[in-house]
Amino acid sequence: MHIYTAPVVVPIAGDPVRDGAVGVDGDRIAYVGPAADAPESEDATAFAGVLTPGLVNAHTHLCYTGFADMHGNEKEFFEWIQEFARRNPATADDEWKAAAQDGVDQSLAAGVTAVADVVTPAAAFEPLLASDLAGVAYWEACFIDDEAWEERRKAWREIVTETRAVNGSDLAVGVSPHTLYSLGTGVAKSLAELARTLDIRLHPHLAETTHEDMFVRRGSGPFAFMNRRIGLDLELAAGGAGHSPAQQMAKVGWLGADSHVAHGVHLDAEDRALLREQGTAVALCARSNARLEAGEAPVAAHRAEGNPVAVGTDSRASAPDLDVAAEWPVLRKLALAQGDDGDGLNEWLVRAATEGGAKALGRSDIGAIKVGARADLAVFDVDTEANPYAALVSEAAGNCKATVVKGRLIEH
Repeated sequence: MHIYTAPVVVPIAGDPVRDGAVGVDGDRIAYVGPAADAPESEDATAFAGVLTPGLVNAHTHLCYTGFADMHGNEKEFFEWIQEFARRNPATADDEWKAAAQDGVDQSLAAGVTAVADVVTPAAAFEPLLASDLAGVAYWEACFIDDEAWEERRKAWREIVTETRAVNGSDLAVGVSPHTLYSLGTGVAKSLAELARTLDIRLHPHLAETTHEDMFVRRGSGPFAFMNRRIGLDLELAAGGAGHSPAQQMAKVGWLGADSHVAHGVHLDAEDRALLREQGTAVALCARSNARLEAGEAPVAAHRAEGNPVAVGTDSRASAPDLDVAAEWPVLRKLALAQGDDGDGLNEWLVRAATEGGAKALGRSDIGAIKVGARADLAVFDVDTEANPYAALVSEAAGNCKATVVKGRLIEH
């Protein structure tokens, strides 16, 4: 057994432990508690900071790590998203693989040991599934209308089934129906049915922009124009659904305890109640939303109403890095500006990026330091004398000094 000690251990599964220790046996946690009570071992590593579970990035696109220049192009969401149609076809498989590998490496360097990763090109599966990351790799369906689906369904499904068949990693394979404005209603229902048939998880984008809301409710706005221009024939374009994107997602089967959604920026009280009823978590991506001028998620309302919440970065195309800890101070600022009283907010945020992410991905063996869990840890160089949750939220960004992933130590 290898013993890791730190001035403060934040297990999430219990109260913070000062002068704490975590015992790792192979790729599993075998002890957590006071260092004085830890099993004797000749293999020990003493850290100087705060030791936490490995963080969970509950929404990202690691294959777009090579598109980091898009973060600085100052384009608003509608202009920004159209860049992918131009760049994706021109990107070779080796470039996709290298970008995904870079994303894996950047994640581990930030203390992220599990991801909900949306995979756009099939080539990006290879480096992901070869990594030690946990979580789910979601095969994306995007810009497919009902007519095209009849031709593409078999080939699209084969990617899922064949990848699952050869997958020996700790990343499960799931389905990511992109959005309601990029898929036909029949396609949407078919993808939900496929996920339930195969017993795999779903991860769509929901209510990221007002453009999306306009298209779903009324069939109008920029996305209606874009779809007409590219020849995408969606049922919603004929007058819309007459209700919110969240309600439409429930109708096509994309919500449930086996699904979590990304962004959730434009959700009213009725929408949030629907997500709670369905047991569907929201992965908040505050920095991406700000960069793309998409709006501000109702962080305070999610917390006050008890919605399950996780934390994501989105891709390097819309975020400055893949550092989940860097989302904490931004989310805290939003919550306070929206009326949150701040009591317990720091702990809530840290939990959202650990056990919240684990629950969003349907995992019980990550996101907490407990006996039997995967040996995923992160060490942050923050004030060890202060409240550990407050120190992490205010100081952890850019300060991960070591990561243990599946029992393997990586020092930064």
